[in-house]
Amino acid sequence: MDSRTLPETEREASARLLSLAAHELRTPVSVVGGYLRMLQRDETLNERQRKMIDEADKACARLVAIIKEVSEVGKLDDGRTRLQSEGLDLFGLLRDIAGSVDEASDRGVRLALHGCDVAATIRGDRLHLRDTFTALMRAVLREQHDEAVVRVDCQLHADRVLIVIGRSDRLDSVLKQPRAPFDDQRGGLGLMLPIARRVIEGHGGTIWSPADAEGKTTARSAVLVELPTNT
Repeated sequence: MDSRTLPETEREASARLLSLAAHELRTPVSVVGGYLRMLQRDETLNERQRKMIDEADKACARLVAIIKEVSEVGKLDDGRTRLQSEGLDLFGLLRDIAGSVDEASDRGVRLALHGCDVAATIRGDRLHLRDTFTALMRAVLREQHDEAVVRVDCQLHADRVLIVIGRSDRLDSVLKQPRAPFDDQRGGLGLMLPIARRVIEGHGGTIWSPADAEGKTTARSAVLVELPTNT
């Protein structure tokens, strides 16, 4: 076998395994969810029982969402999910997303945009890009442990756009640091970050984390995204 075909073969095998796992998990989770909904309609439940069942139902819904994400990773890896290509204003999309993301607002962490007031036309899949940048903003916001301003810095160049998301008081240093492969192994967001990386790469872009001089990731609470413009 030509060794050059091995990475693609491994991806396809991994995608098939993910698809099988998602398929096998759907049935038992659906059964559990169905019984929980039946119990929620039981008028004989006391308050404590109802609260326990409601929490179980929320957990079941979370499992359903994760199964869907597992399936989406597999589809992106084996090409069953085709990213759409339409003209869109990426910076306008970011402004729209920022208005709906309130992760960590209860801890005094807020989101601010810089440089996103101009149009940046690219070709891409609006829905997938919306989900991707929502996940990236949420990831950076949730990793702030004290009051902070997280800035979405938008830069428009001749043939590309650069989006940097990080603490406003550290953004200048982040831009000067070397870049490491994006760290998408983080809890709390299901598989949205692995999906985000695949979507960015599927658009011909690149996603990074800041790194030290040896190329090791230094901060999980910052992300850099580069995408080609519509030229």
